[in-house]
Amino acid sequence: MKKLINDPKNVVDESVEGFGLAHGDLVEVTPDPLFVSRAGGATTGRVGLVSGGGSGHEPLHAGFVGYGMLTAAVPGAVFTSPTPDPIVAATLKADGGAGVLHIVKNYTGDVLNFETAADLADAEGVRVVSVIVDDDVAVKDSLYTAGRRGVAGTVVVEKCAGAAAERGDDLDAVAAVATKVNSVTRTMGVALTAGIVPHAGEPSFTLPEDEIEIGIGIHGEPGRERIKLESADAIVDRMLAPILEDLPFSSGDRVLLFVNGMGGTPLVEQYIVYRHAAKVLADRGIEVTRTLVGNYVTSLEMQGVSITLTKLDDELTDLWDAPVETAALRWGR
Repeated sequence: MKKLINDPKNVVDESVEGFGLAHGDLVEVTPDPLFVSRAGGATTGRVGLVSGGGSGHEPLHAGFVGYGMLTAAVPGAVFTSPTPDPIVAATLKADGGAGVLHIVKNYTGDVLNFETAADLADAEGVRVVSVIVDDDVAVKDSLYTAGRRGVAGTVVVEKCAGAAAERGDDLDAVAAVATKVNSVTRTMGVALTAGIVPHAGEPSFTLPEDEIEIGIGIHGEPGRERIKLESADAIVDRMLAPILEDLPFSSGDRVLLFVNGMGGTPLVEQYIVYRHAAKVLADRGIEVTRTLVGNYVTSLEMQGVSITLTKLDDELTDLWDAPVETAALRWGR
């Protein structure tokens, strides 16, 4: 294992400390219990947004703390849900008097710990509503979930819900936006190699040199099938087919096309994936009106990508376009 780390036990603490030092104009780090919040705290009279989950998916979630997105984010250990205590602390910090929305990826530990934290925050007088993200079409159940997994579509949910909070929507309305985005968002991933969890020191799964896994999860959970390595275009066809069929997406739809790198795939390859995905959609009469390409929901150094489609209407387009200023996404300000 070759990694730029000191002690594997300190990876998350040291990484988050470095993140806070690098982006002190945007965020502040609370070390105990560990969470990241907006510099200057919550905005009075606005709904707060809190998300979180295991580390190793950077820039998710701390990279999306800032104007127009999250108010606070809670990083757990690598690929491990944060415990309720830091979630409660982040929730109280994010409360500007209008309540707090929890955006939770559908993994069993995340769901249980955020539920517990919501109950504890409610006892402190903070109203919390939770929205579960489950955009992955690859598998219904996995090692980590009951039902579909929450993956790269989480970024779209956080962006649109954050914009709704910024414009002054109340808690129920912001939750409705988050629920709406999740309902029209679908994702599929593929892995060429596995990531290496620092404290384990070895790949989280093994793939022969000539094989890939279609439908992989962001923690390395099994997908739909292992196949021989194919051309990029053939792989994209395999990924897009179940996405398009699931909602379904059809001619005349307007969509956000989001190609997400899993940590070890260079942009030159991500744009090859985007190129063919855009062509497939155009051939089906589906109009790509918004795009995002890059590493936003990673799996350590896994080589692979995911493709996310979100069906857009005028409201969701406006919310996506609304100004945002975070470490990982910035436009319009």
